[in-house]
Order: sequence, then C-alpha cells, then structure tokens
Amino acid sequence: MKRQIPNIITLLNLLCGILSVFELLYFHNFVAASCFIVLGAVFDFFDGMTARLLHVSSPIGKELDSLSDVVTFGVAPSLIAFMLLNPVTIIYEGCPDAPDKTEIINYWAFVPLLMALFSSYRLAKFNLDTRQTDSFIGLATPANAFLWLGIPLIDLQSRFHVLYDIMITPYFIVPVSIIMCVLLVSEIPMFSLKFHNLKWQDNKVRFVFLILSAVLLVLLQFAAIPMIIILYIILSIINNILNKQRNEIPSSD
Repeated sequence: MKRQIPNIITLLNLLCGILSVFELLYFHNFVAASCFIVLGAVFDFFDGMTARLLHVSSPIGKELDSLSDVVTFGVAPSLIAFMLLNPVTIIYEGCPDAPDKTEIINYWAFVPLLMALFSSYRLAKFNLDTRQTDSFIGLATPANAFLWLGIPLIDLQSRFHVLYDIMITPYFIVPVSIIMCVLLVSEIPMFSLKFHNLKWQDNKVRFVFLILSAVLLVLLQFAAIPMIIILYIILSIINNILNKQRNEIPSSD
C-alpha cells in the first residue's frame, strides 16, 4: 500500500484533468475547469515529493505521471483555448424552438488543439531526456497550462474586461497557441524553481522571477497569471543569453 500512495496522488491529478474537461464540455464552466487544472498541479507537485519521502520512486510512477499530465496540462488547457474561440455559433431562424438553424464553424478554433499534441510529444521527450534534471529543455507543460487557465479567471475582475476581450480573440489565441507549441518542443533551456541553496549568486534568476511574480499578483490578481508565464519565458531567454556571454568570455591566466 505504501508504494501505491504516490500513484494514487498522481491519479488524482488525472481525475482533475478529466473533471476540467467535463466542466468545459457539459457546462461551459471555464472558471471551474481552470480551478481543476490548478488542483491537478497541486497533486502533480506532491506525488513526486511523496515518492521521494517514502523512498518508493518507480518507473511506473514516472510513466503514470506523464500520462496524467497529458490530460491535465495538455488536453484540458487546449480545450479552454478552443472553446474560448466559440468553435460553433448557432443562429436560429425565427423563434428559439424553430428547427431551422444555421451553424457557423470557426475553423481557427481548432488551432489551439495542436497544443495537446505538442504537450504529449514534449512529455514523451522529457521521459527520455537525461539533461532535464535541474532545469528544463523547452517549456514545461504546466507552464503552458497556467497561461491558458488564467484567461477565464481574468473575466472575474471587471477592471480587466478589456484585456479579457482581447485575449479571447483569434488574433491572440491562434498565434500564441502556435508559439507555445514551438516552445514546448524547443531546445531552449528554461530555468526550474528548484533551490539547492539560498545564495543569491546561484539563484539570481529564480529570486528575480519570484519577486516580480509576487508584485504582479498583488497588483493584478488573476490577470497576473498569464503575465507571470510570459515573464518566465522572457527571463529564461535573457538568462540563456547572459550565460552564453559569460561562457564566451575567456578566463584570465
């Protein structure tokens, strides 16, 4: 039973992903769907921690974790972006009970579904990549998921309705979906939030990210969530450039 505790927590992550999809498809409840993804992320964090604490890490746990992440951080956020674009608009001819109706299909809405495919590929790649122990190569699937789950939550804040209206348009969702697909499978190093010590010199990018994220959360609340993910990507790119420049400087004898 002890060996199965981390797996049970992982399956709770999967359950959250399923419930997120259920809320989207049956009730069009974007806020509940977003909350289930957040809860899934909590379980995703604790399953690995529990396995390490109980010393019961296993190959099946790693595979089960990736399979669960495909649903919670791949399929569910892709569906959020898909449904925000209102894929099918039904126009009734006459009264609402009339059988005659016209359906308009928004084909651009299908583009975000590519993120589910790229997330699956990214997770399979991650399982085989021995380089991703202390950092990530490419964007992690939870980071992509948090960008999309944050959009419906913005609608809860009346002062950000203009921002919300912009972010649910094809002009935002379609290009950002394509960019995120590329980042998911890219070879761009992304820093992780793992602290091996609390020294500023070793964790500058992490401290800067956490401080700026805290400021954004205080100022913008839910609207800060997508901004924090964009900040994470930008800081990762800047950190890579600085590290590359530092490595190119010849050391003095």
